Amino acid sequence: MTHQTVGHVRPDAGGPLADCPDDDLVPPSGDRPPHCPVDVTLATLAGRWTPLVLREFLRRGQATYSELSAALPALSDKVLSDRLAQLTDAGVLERHRTAGWPPRVRYALTARGRALEPVVRSMWEWGTAGRESSGNPG
Repeated sequence: MTHQTVGHVRPDAGGPLADCPDDDLVPPSGDRPPHCPVDVTLATLAGRWTPLVLREFLRRGQATYSELSAALPALSDKVLSDRLAQLTDAGVLERHRTAGWPPRVRYALTARGRALEPVVRSMWEWGTAGRESSGNPG
């Protein structure tokens, strides 16, 4: 008789994580990028404020730096610049520069970025349910 550790999900138990190879579940290291789909998503959304910057794009579709800065006033200029670069490098945003003086830059969601909408929506719903169950009105 084999004993299953409490809380351990066996690979043959089914579900969306059952077909993930064990090698992919190893956390990424400095020389190894993430392979597990959960790690890939977390790496894309890593850093404080990143999901909220993404939320603004999902609401608007596109935005300028100034529009984002006004929508997220507690976010420093440095962090906003870092998050825009991170999301652009991850293929979530496209950066469009308009000729002229001063030059204008507009960021827009890519198809890859729009595909994150269910993730952010799930975060919203989970947070709303948690806020309501704790009696915190917001």
